[in-house]
Amino acid sequence: MYQPIAPRHVWRTAAHSDTSAFFRADLAALGHHLNTCPQIHRHLLTLQHASVSLHGFVATRLVTTLVVVATLLGLVYWAL
Repeated sequence: MYQPIAPRHVWRTAAHSDTSAFFRADLAALGHHLNTCPQIHRHLLTLQHASVSLHGFVATRLVTTLVVVATLLGLVYWAL
């Protein structure tokens, strides 16, 4: 009977270790980092969120934004 050969999927990490103790320690360190990193850099995360929101607003209204900016620049130039 013919059985197709299926490739075996192997999980590889940069550590190249086979013991599970290192794997558990790495997961614990990663979890600790992911829990503390946003708390340390919360101001940067707030700034990133604001820039993403602004980019979404401008990207959907590109032509209108360009017309408003050009009008404001024209008014400033005319006033000076």
